Amino acid sequence: MTPGRTDQPVEGRFDGTTHRFPLRVYFEDTDLSGVVYHANYLRYMERARSDMLRLAGIDQRATHEAGGGAYAIASLAIRYAAPARLDDALIVETKLTEVRTASVSIHQRVMRGDILLAEADVVAALVAPTGRPRRQPAAWIERFNSLLAKKDQTP
Repeated sequence: MTPGRTDQPVEGRFDGTTHRFPLRVYFEDTDLSGVVYHANYLRYMERARSDMLRLAGIDQRATHEAGGGAYAIASLAIRYAAPARLDDALIVETKLTEVRTASVSIHQRVMRGDILLAEADVVAALVAPTGRPRRQPAAWIERFNSLLAKKDQTP
């Protein structure tokens, strides 16, 4: 085994109501100027959202394979604040901000230490295989609401 590497997959963790997902910037992530290409921040955020859902007990794969649909991004607003560069260690912070019958609103921040690099507000809607919105399973809504409720209980 290579020093510093493990056989364990990269995964995030919940810190209270915030999900934190670690990642590193690799050469393939950068453009000719040596900074992370703007679209790669969206990839980082997608990985973090998927990891957050998995850790929250939301089985997207099983739901999709059973014909129950999948999440699709209904809206996304992103703001870039500072560049990430090759070999930077980053954290994507993800917080639920609102839960609706067929969608969930999420705020995400890409950080290098205490420095904000990019942030986005995302609405992910559950859609049926036909592409039409559908209700999220009650257990998912309950789990999402429990994450929101924790936020309301903190002093």
